Amino acid sequence: MQLDKFTDYALRVLMTLAVRSPARVPTSEIATLFGLSESHLSKVSTQLGRAGFVTSERGRNGGLTLARAPDQIRVGAVVRAMKRNDPVVECFGTDKSCLVLPACGLREPLVQAQEAFFASLDRYTLADVTRFRQSLGALLEPPTTDSKLSAAP
Repeated sequence: MQLDKFTDYALRVLMTLAVRSPARVPTSEIATLFGLSESHLSKVSTQLGRAGFVTSERGRNGGLTLARAPDQIRVGAVVRAMKRNDPVVECFGTDKSCLVLPACGLREPLVQAQEAFFASLDRYTLADVTRFRQSLGALLEPPTTDSKLSAAP
């Protein structure tokens, strides 16, 4: 299985929030960190909120925070929520137009593979994937204005 960008970005948001916890982090700051569209990341954040992974506060001191402790957020649950049950192949969804569908022996192996994928991810929590918090924190710090000040004449 391949993760789409939407799911990838959701995992990046959660990792950033876990490392910066308990601070509120603006979506705009996360977008800048990863070089992503703020508009697209807002959609990701909205979906994370609907799924119960983050809370969002608007306003001057607003931003995102984790809705639960990192050890209570399973990576598999996040991927399931972000993928919104996208099927591995068309015939798992509403498209039943495949010529071989009535006699296809591939469906069961693909179902098992998909379940194995999620079962593997379910073994890990957000706390597990952010266990190198100090190293991640250094990488996920917002750009400072000191570099701009030192470059001034």
